[in-house]
Amino acid sequence: MDFSLTEEQREVRDWVRTFVRKEIMPLEPEVLRRERAGKPGLEQSELRELQLKAKESGFWGVLTPEEYGGMNLGAVMAALLEAELGRSFIQFRFGGSADNILFYGNDEQKETYLKPTIAGDRKSCFAITEPGAGSDARAIRATARRDGDDWIINGEKTFITGGNEADFTMVFAITDKEKGGVTCFLVDREMGWKSQPIDTMGEWGPAALTFDNVRVPHRNILGEEGRGFELAMRWIGQGRYLLPARAIGACERLLEMGIEYARTRETFGLPIAERQAIQWMIADSAVEIEALRWLVLHAAWQVDQKLDSRQAQSMAKLYGGVKANEIVDRVLQIHGGMGYTRELPVERWYRELRLLRIYEGTDEIQRRTIARNLLKGHASVSGVLG
Repeated sequence: MDFSLTEEQREVRDWVRTFVRKEIMPLEPEVLRRERAGKPGLEQSELRELQLKAKESGFWGVLTPEEYGGMNLGAVMAALLEAELGRSFIQFRFGGSADNILFYGNDEQKETYLKPTIAGDRKSCFAITEPGAGSDARAIRATARRDGDDWIINGEKTFITGGNEADFTMVFAITDKEKGGVTCFLVDREMGWKSQPIDTMGEWGPAALTFDNVRVPHRNILGEEGRGFELAMRWIGQGRYLLPARAIGACERLLEMGIEYARTRETFGLPIAERQAIQWMIADSAVEIEALRWLVLHAAWQVDQKLDSRQAQSMAKLYGGVKANEIVDRVLQIHGGMGYTRELPVERWYRELRLLRIYEGTDEIQRRTIARNLLKGHASVSGVLG
């Protein structure tokens, strides 16, 4: 068993680490200042500028196939890069990517939606969640009724990431009420759907989407009519390991901040780093970060090996969400009152990381998946060693 990185992996990882340190972290004080003033941390134009700066060094489309101008680095490399990007709370992502299900489009759809999205000229959003259909995606109520060569879509979607900025959406609606058939439609904003921002405790800005007799051409069906749920599951399962991967970087940075503060903050004549209570917080956090790192990398390795990685990804997602929240809570506690202020990014991360236990599969759904796989014999407690 060789746990070392290849020379290429190390070089790519180190470049991203340097990029984050030199280009992204220096922006953090200004981002916090703007957010305290109730303004967006970074404008889309500023994030785009960062993406183009990275593109100059060849970082474009980390997971995008080379035939579409991407790097196609693979899952393990993508996890390593997400961990580095996670060391800043600024939600930066390399450009040149598109939702994986857009690759299932026909030639016309690829020209209209996929390629412009990869190029950064268009923005998409994935719309399946509804007020009454979150974890239970099969409970969606949005409908699409056939009208000649068109479909008429009615319904509401909620907590849609990127829904306020997107100019088109991949929306899922029932097209066969008797059989429960669900179809995915590519719907341009100009066709009539509307979005409304949802205020949350973090800086993540989801949207509620409303479809009121929105007319969509039949040619805008993505995939096959009545088989949209399969596409939805491909989207949801495309890279669950990447969410806890980003949390690795956040937890590393947070723990480094906690250690530095513990070394300099004195109480009763001694640095708090000398207090056993603080030492145990640091030790527990370090162990959990290491465990999370290997859960994530193992799940990513399974993806690269074309193995069934669902169990491993659910474990990484569950553990990452729970432990990231415990770690940021400890670091805030180490900082005391200063950790609770909005002067430091600790409070910002505290709010942001809470989302990891909810979106793209709640803790409860991950536990359900893990337990069901074990009870039905689809997975073994022996794990990869069999």
